[in-house]
Amino acid sequence: MIRALKSYPLLYALVLPGILYFLIFYYVPMFGIVIAFQDYSPFQGVRGIFTSEWVGFQHFQNFFTSFSFTQVMTNTLLLGMYTIIFGFPAPILLALLLNEVVHGKFKKWVQTISYLPHFLSMVVVVGILNLLLSSDGGIINEVVKLFGNEPITFMGEEKYYRSIIILTQIWQQIGWESIIFLAAIVSINTDQYEAAIIDGASKFRQIWHITLPGILPVIMIMFILRMGTILNGNYELILLTYSPSTIDVADIIDTFVYREGLVQMNFSYSTAVGFFKSVFSAALLLGTNYMAKRAGQNGIW
Repeated sequence: MIRALKSYPLLYALVLPGILYFLIFYYVPMFGIVIAFQDYSPFQGVRGIFTSEWVGFQHFQNFFTSFSFTQVMTNTLLLGMYTIIFGFPAPILLALLLNEVVHGKFKKWVQTISYLPHFLSMVVVVGILNLLLSSDGGIINEVVKLFGNEPITFMGEEKYYRSIIILTQIWQQIGWESIIFLAAIVSINTDQYEAAIIDGASKFRQIWHITLPGILPVIMIMFILRMGTILNGNYELILLTYSPSTIDVADIIDTFVYREGLVQMNFSYSTAVGFFKSVFSAALLLGTNYMAKRAGQNGIW
């Protein structure tokens, strides 16, 4: 390691800001996890981390036995699974379609349009949702009224809420995530396609027997990583759109932690809930990676 530092000092200097970022904002704050096992008060400041009374797993027990546990876990897992089922294949499909586009300018135009939502602030995204779905002047409801129907409160009804969240996530991330799969498709040896064409294989057969197997290792790695974030939901989007009328289907672990920690000032309790989420996510990541390796696929390690 020391020898490598001496040989390539400038390269390691370029990596240093990234290392410092993760150390300062990810690893150093991990020390605060100890308050999940304490009766900590924010008014004690940093000193309270060392002086607060230890309560063991009391906060975890309170969460597991509360009504909120069933509700937030159900909502979080359902939204996560819907995102996997509908959101994960979407960028793969887009990448496959874009790969078949011959017209270069049209392909670049489609890519630019599909990438753009990724760079929009979540506040802007919610503003677009309100512009489209608002019951008072929303574009979709204006069309509904043209047909003589009453406006629909899309964002205020439970039966629509989850679908809106999932579709918004797909719309915002589909183009950006497709970049990875497009790069994997480009790396496939073109000789395979030429041989398939000589054998009379259709486009569908080429995709099914060459393209998909060629990018399968990348798909598996992305799937494993996605499973590790299944409990994340889309915290900012949900926080900015949920209301008392939809909280029963919208409240996830992250919004629950926000209310308990920053609103109710129950720092120890919210830290315990967040710690539980991290452990559960790590278990999903490790379990999915293990099953992928057992199935003969590449894992992330």
